[in-house]
Amino acid sequence: MIRVIRRPYVSEAKEGNQSMMIEEFVGRFSSETKSLSIARITSPAGRVESGRKPDFDEHVVVLMGCLRIESDGVVDEIHPGQAAIIPHGKRVCFSTPDDTEYFTVCLPAFAPRMVSWDR
Repeated sequence: MIRVIRRPYVSEAKEGNQSMMIEEFVGRFSSETKSLSIARITSPAGRVESGRKPDFDEHVVVLMGCLRIESDGVVDEIHPGQAAIIPHGKRVCFSTPDDTEYFTVCLPAFAPRMVSWDR
């Protein structure tokens, strides 16, 4: 049977210097799916997250803007049409110098308890 998700679960992430919007289409909150999550992220220009270490693999595809990913002192810029794969347990810091929109796929599905934040 096909299961249609009529609308995403929408939340605001406040970690970092500015909030960003998360629209989870598939995952623990929108569809009670634990194996993976698929979400669209909208992040404002100038947003910088605290460093984090996720306990899941994260795949991102940038649709608009620029996503900067810092890890181990190296900064990668991901632009529209490009993707990045962040393995679980890898410490990263995301930032968006421009208004940025991207999709993220997390395996297993994202849950707040699965992220260790630098504080």
